[in-house]
Amino acid sequence: MAGSIREILLEAGRPTVAEARRRLAGELDLARRRGDLVLKVIHGYGSTGVGGALRDAVRSSLRRRAKEGRIRAFLAAEKIESHGEACRLLLDACPRLARDRDFIDHNDGVRFVLL
Repeated sequence: MAGSIREILLEAGRPTVAEARRRLAGELDLARRRGDLVLKVIHGYGSTGVGGALRDAVRSSLRRRAKEGRIRAFLAAEKIESHGEACRLLLDACPRLARDRDFIDHNDGVRFVLL
């Protein structure tokens, strides 16, 4: 659906990294079949104060998928200003993203994915 943002709460149930990666892969496949354009992946930040294992796993999984051409772009909410091209692509595809609270607040526990 044009302009829609589908939210995935990846951290729900405190999954292991392997479980979270499987869930992310399944959600990306489902989103593609549904015709979703933008996914908001909520992975949490971790309790260490420097980011957690899920955040790192999600980032590496999305980086690999982008390199393989399976997603168009992804953006860490905390790095919105420093990722100009990915940010521009996401906002062009889904302008209402600019009104998303996690996007505005640069939430460290969120990634946005453009399919």
